[in-house]
Parts: sequence; C-alpha cells; structure tokens
Amino acid sequence: MQITVQTTINASAAQVWRAYTTPADIRQWNAASDDWHTTAASVDLREGGQFSSRMEAKDGSMGFDFAGTYTKVVEPARLEYRFGDRHASVSFAPQPGGTTQVTVVFDAEQTFSVEQQQGGWQAILDNFKRHVEARP
Repeated sequence: MQITVQTTINASAAQVWRAYTTPADIRQWNAASDDWHTTAASVDLREGGQFSSRMEAKDGSMGFDFAGTYTKVVEPARLEYRFGDRHASVSFAPQPGGTTQVTVVFDAEQTFSVEQQQGGWQAILDNFKRHVEARP
C-alpha cells in the first residue's frame, strides 16, 4: 500500500529542490513535531548515492536514523529512493504564480496505522513548507 502527502509552496521548484536536498536545510525542517529535531544530515545527490538524517527527541530520550539510497534524481523535478525494503518518490511540480506542488508517495509499513504514517509525513512536509516560505 502506498500513502500520499502533498503541499503547495510559495517558491520556485529550484528553491524548493535546494531546500529539500541541502543538509543544512534538512536539519532545520525535518521533524514531525516541536519536541523532535534532526541533529545530522548527509546527502550524496546522485542515483546510487546515499542519504541519512539523524532524528532525535529534544529531551534525549530516543532517536533513530532515516537513511536510504537514491534510485532516481531528476533536478529539480523528481527524487526517488529506497529505504530498507520500502520505496518513496518526491515530485516538485511548478504551478501558476510561481508556486511549487510537492507530492510525496511512500510505501506504508506495518508497525503504525496508515493514519499515523500519513499524519507524521504530512507534519514533516508542513514544516518543510514553513521553512521554505520563511527564507528570504
């Protein structure tokens, strides 16, 4: 089963792409709630390249690495990647008025409900939108 989350950002596809793929930016937006943060991020932005983000609770109680391999890189339009035995794709579609629609489609996992997974990924995407739109 696949799950889709989506947002429209008031920025060009090139600006959105850069913020999505730059480690310094990823550390700023990659969290589903205010009590979590990303302490480290790395990106080797090419097909076969690896990426990793270290996500931790701000109180230090827990953390995990989200890592995978890029399987398709089409700048500034599309990313596809594998993480474990799952797959995800991210599209950056220019819209009228200089906005960009970002759509993330990912394989569901079995531990959490579809609603929890969709809510968490949407919260991260909403943080991403706020981050990009707050940039000068």
